[in-house]
Amino acid sequence: MSTELTMLALSAGLAFILAFPPVISLIVTKGLVFAAGNRNESYSLPVWGERAGRAYRNMLDNFPVFVALVVAAQLSGATNETTALGATVFFWGRLAHAVIYIAGIQYLRTVAFGVSLVGMVMIASQIV
Repeated sequence: MSTELTMLALSAGLAFILAFPPVISLIVTKGLVFAAGNRNESYSLPVWGERAGRAYRNMLDNFPVFVALVVAAQLSGATNETTALGATVFFWGRLAHAVIYIAGIQYLRTVAFGVSLVGMVMIASQIV
């Protein structure tokens, strides 16, 4: 399997894993019965749980573009060292972004987000 597809699979795994911290936060805060229910009443999570939810949604916002770029590079035959590196940069940037976001480290989170964007630009530059 190509590096690009490996990083795509790892990024999908990361997106899957990022769904759990907000749920864990909810269970710890409100209990399993509430978390498993319909949650018709409003609730708030601890600060880290809210950040975890935002990190997850941010990953979901960026993941479709990454998927489209990797698929386009694969189908067009544009894969090379740059696209492989771009996919790798995206994955590690997203992983760092999630950890930094949940930990609440300001400014560095934005840097990690920027790194992941650079990875996507690297892939896109080889397609056009």
